[in-house]
Amino acid sequence: MRSGLSYTLLGPAFVAAIAYVDPGNFATNVQAGAAFGPLLLWVLLTANLVAMVLQYLSAKLGVATGMSLPEVCRARYRRPVVWGLWVQAEAVVVMTDLAEVVGGAIALHLLFGLPLWVGGVVVGAVSLLLMPMRGRGRRRFEVLMAAGLACLLGLFLGQVLGAGAPLATAADGLVPGLSGTESVVLAGGIVGATVMPHVIYLHSALTSDRYSLSLDTAAGGPADDPDRPLRRRLLRHVRVDVLIAMGLAGAVNVALLVSAATLFHPSAPEAADSLGAAHDAYGRIVGPLAALAFALALLVSGLAGTSVGMYAGEVVMGGFIGRRIPVLLRRLLTMTPAIVVLAAGAGPTGSLVLSQVILSFGIPFALIPLVLVTRDPAVMGRWVNRRVTTCAAWVISATVVALNVALLASVFTG
Repeated sequence: MRSGLSYTLLGPAFVAAIAYVDPGNFATNVQAGAAFGPLLLWVLLTANLVAMVLQYLSAKLGVATGMSLPEVCRARYRRPVVWGLWVQAEAVVVMTDLAEVVGGAIALHLLFGLPLWVGGVVVGAVSLLLMPMRGRGRRRFEVLMAAGLACLLGLFLGQVLGAGAPLATAADGLVPGLSGTESVVLAGGIVGATVMPHVIYLHSALTSDRYSLSLDTAAGGPADDPDRPLRRRLLRHVRVDVLIAMGLAGAVNVALLVSAATLFHPSAPEAADSLGAAHDAYGRIVGPLAALAFALALLVSGLAGTSVGMYAGEVVMGGFIGRRIPVLLRRLLTMTPAIVVLAAGAGPTGSLVLSQVILSFGIPFALIPLVLVTRDPAVMGRWVNRRVTTCAAWVISATVVALNVALLASVFTG
């Protein structure tokens, strides 16, 4: 049983990781690289490390309690608080879906010339076709998401190698620094695109079902039983799963930013204007295969990301308020804002970046409850956070809040 168990435990983090390489990441990373070179690479790397910590805490919560974060919140907090958390979480899901649908629509336009709003409808329809795979067993859905992540990694590592990015230039981006309001806005967008609030909720749900079943079957006993070697072993697998999946997602994002910085800054600054302009610049500077790879990767990220977003939406509603709506109705509700944006002719790339900035404001509402419950022995039993982990999580929370305040101040003061 041990070898089989080891195999089946890898996967939940890969579903979460696909959300870290969605079209919002494409927009923010390409724009950051083209406009500022490697300047914001330190923001991206820091955000990825933060994501690893948060995803581990979320997964650990599912292992320790057999419940998702929204379910724990519903059990412990008063109804007005729970409903407030639910409303903002649904707004996060809508903003996420806007990024995925708009990004997929841009990809279909680049590949086949489809009108943007038609491409958005196609992306929404295809995402519905992908959802039944989850009903046939979460393992298939996880394998599909892992394959999508591997595809993205291969496409962009190839672009970085083809661009011949000098390591010395990339290393310049490891020194913290910003340059004006636009860089602050992009830094906020990178954080929002990398530390995705909706998958903090989702990851705990992905682990809770599987790990609770394994524990009930193999070990028995209450969640806070002090003699739980199997649970300890499960948590080791969680760490491996998160490290591998988040590491791969981080590599994709670094490849995006570094390739844009190497190819487009300062020789092709117009690539920062839109994903379409970046696609044209890849084709002009590197060749048509690079442009094709960029468009295909954007399409894969949009389709995979919107499927994960739908999944997260179900977890959010079911966990916070104990209700569910039909998948088709949820699909229509969450994708409608994206279709309206596309049909109205609003700048799709600007909409993507704005959606990621808005997402960054949703992070504290997922992060603070996560820290509060994982530091509580009444919830976690012996698997409660160590003091150093809790301190690190609070520092992360304070930093994200401070970044959001700075972002608002920069935008409104110019």
